[in-house]
Amino acid sequence: MGLFSKLIGDPNEKYLKSLEPLIDQINSLESNFKDLSQEELIAKTKQFQKDLKNDKTTLDKILPEAFAMVRETAQRTLNQRHYDVQLLAGIILHQGRIAEMKTGEGKTLSSTLPIYLNALTGKGVHLITVNDYLSKRDAVWMGQIYSYLGLTVAAIEHEASYIYDDSHVDPSQEVKNIGVEDDYLRPISRREAYQADITYGTNNEYGFDYLRDNMQQSLELTSQRGYHYCIIDEVDSVLIDEARTPLIISSPDVESTDKYQTFAQTIKGLKENKDYNIDEKMRSVTFTEDGQNVIAQKLGEDPWEKADFNIIFHLEAALKADLLFKKDKDYIVKEGEVIIVDEFTGRLMPGRRYSEGLHQAIEAKEGVNVQRESLTLATVTFQNYFRMYDKLAGMTGTAATEAEEFAKIYSLEVNIIPTNRPIVRMDLNDKIYKSEPGKFRAIVENVKEKHKQGQPVLIGTISIEKNELLGELLKQEGIPCNLLNAKQHEKEAEIIAQAGKVGAVTVATNMAGRGVDIILGGNPFNKE
Repeated sequence: MGLFSKLIGDPNEKYLKSLEPLIDQINSLESNFKDLSQEELIAKTKQFQKDLKNDKTTLDKILPEAFAMVRETAQRTLNQRHYDVQLLAGIILHQGRIAEMKTGEGKTLSSTLPIYLNALTGKGVHLITVNDYLSKRDAVWMGQIYSYLGLTVAAIEHEASYIYDDSHVDPSQEVKNIGVEDDYLRPISRREAYQADITYGTNNEYGFDYLRDNMQQSLELTSQRGYHYCIIDEVDSVLIDEARTPLIISSPDVESTDKYQTFAQTIKGLKENKDYNIDEKMRSVTFTEDGQNVIAQKLGEDPWEKADFNIIFHLEAALKADLLFKKDKDYIVKEGEVIIVDEFTGRLMPGRRYSEGLHQAIEAKEGVNVQRESLTLATVTFQNYFRMYDKLAGMTGTAATEAEEFAKIYSLEVNIIPTNRPIVRMDLNDKIYKSEPGKFRAIVENVKEKHKQGQPVLIGTISIEKNELLGELLKQEGIPCNLLNAKQHEKEAEIIAQAGKVGAVTVATNMAGRGVDIILGGNPFNKE
């Protein structure tokens, strides 16, 4: 802590302390709702909605009662009662701030408080998750709370939209089981999903729906209905790491795809520093004069002499695809298609393509069917999209380091929420190895020792290639392990849910663990 903080006190701590009277007020109201029936709670929801519509009250005035109601409902439906620190996070989120909470402190449950409160306005609340699975899971898991209180909940994913509906399900069935989400989700149209009081979905889906709406011929054909209040999970990833990532809707161009195979063959055999220079940091490649002469000889014409920038552009794209984009790291080839692997989450991004001929260059490099190049019809960045909301909030385990950027770009303040109990985890220092083989040998030996003791082990890798290599080394030593990477992304939840089993060894890319609890002993609700 700096001298300035010592003189005036920690600003974060000071702000959280100012909210304590509100926490006390919520706690004092808890008993008021214990004996109320579901019908009475729904009637209370309707009264809130009516008073807000007629300007007889405000969200801040009803916050203590609304939060106390949600806490009571969570206890009844999920058998989970919000801790005081989760109430604190809920207030922070309602105020349009970012709540930094340690992993496992219950961000998902905390978000139900401001979501319910802001959904009472009838203008729609959007919760941004990191993948389609979590959109459906959370819409069902937390949907029990909202539905019990009389609100509607929807989920959108890449190719479908759903509404939470438990009317046909045995009330004794527990929703907690991983894999039963579809029993509670009824397919609906995209427009209906956005008409729900609360809608769960990924940042990509919200962004693409916005672009599609802007290309419609009339308002009746649009899906979204406004940008009232939004909570972003893993907010640092979405608003900082991916902020300037453009979402693009395009249509096929009329140009021939044969040229891409030609260019892919033309750049073969070129030598670094002699024929081309590479800048891995800037992700760029350039031909030297020698390289230009080699290319001109292969093509039978000199595109540089003719100033044919179209050919030069595509030659550089072919070279970039060959040198800078690695299979099983930047993309995978699946069923004859090149599918991008998200560099931030490690997950597959079906339907997304590199622009400006790069995707076609990779397809030619891999020998799969080259699709036509695209013409951009509409585009938006996450930074521009999310700044359209009247009120924006976020939650993550790591926001303080980007606090200045959040404040400058989005006018979002970051508050660090204390843990419910003191942290007992030991964070050890890094170990540095001279070579990668030496590092992997040390990992295998360490895992072998832990595995003998029955201690579950989770290993993180930076790419699919390293993921599979380490998995093979472990198997050679007789250590059974589960591999989790973009190739097995459909099984992500099930694999990670059992990573805490006795003796389990899980090797995962950075896609793992986002929003799925790792319970020591394994997840008892997982279907196996």
